Amino acid sequence: MRTYVIGDLQGCAHEAGLLLDRIARDARSAGEARILFVGDLINRGPESLAALRRMKALSEHSGGRVDALLGNHDLHLLAVAAGVRRPSRSDTLDEILAAPDRDELVAWLRHRPLAMFVEAHLLVHAGVAPQWNAAQTMALAAEVEAALRGDDWAAFLAGMYGNQPDRWDDALEGMARLRCIVNFLTRTRLCWPDGRMDFEHKESDKGPEGSALQPWFDLPQRRTAGVTVVFGHWSALGLVLRPNLVGLDSGCVWGGKLTAVCLDDRSLLQVDCPEYRPHGGKQ
Repeated sequence: MRTYVIGDLQGCAHEAGLLLDRIARDARSAGEARILFVGDLINRGPESLAALRRMKALSEHSGGRVDALLGNHDLHLLAVAAGVRRPSRSDTLDEILAAPDRDELVAWLRHRPLAMFVEAHLLVHAGVAPQWNAAQTMALAAEVEAALRGDDWAAFLAGMYGNQPDRWDDALEGMARLRCIVNFLTRTRLCWPDGRMDFEHKESDKGPEGSALQPWFDLPQRRTAGVTVVFGHWSALGLVLRPNLVGLDSGCVWGGKLTAVCLDDRSLLQVDCPEYRPHGGKQ
């Protein structure tokens, strides 16, 4: 069985279908494929409801072969659906919120993981704190997953938003601890040398000229450097293929490509995408 990981869909259901067809052809000689999405299944693109319905159906009927991580846009939908967050003007979530199967879609989404460890690859939506190794990343992701799957999931979502604390400390407790975990796993891009997250620079692949900011994965003290980390979230960065790093957000919704990488041999499958959103305001 070959394992494919797909970057941010952001509601581009048509392109997802084209890419899944290509994966089916590519994997035919190796039997059924395992297909994993790195989060942000919905929002910004034109077919968020169709994308979410298809991913849910694929997941439920695949015997565990298809799954998806939670990204920041997926968490945003959960918060809006729970009534603890206002929609943004740029959202494309109305169809989901008005759908007759809304509750089933929300329930499926909030039971998705925030991290996976697959074939020596650590999968996250955005990044990891430099202090975490792979095992700790999985354990901390499980803390948030438990909160999302519990009876008080709406209360958790209500307290999830905010930029503080912006640096990991093992002594963090309560909502501050969970918020910091969520922000590293679903929002981080650039960090300061001491591991503090920066939330100001969203539309660049690097910090301002002369700044000490650098991508989270280039921090020299990063404890996950010994495993291959697979992530999305950073369309300004584009496709990244390094020996121990795979970045998959190639800007589908911004007129780029939807990308899948086979973890077995690093082969690349891509589908061209229309510019559903203008390049300004990438998130």
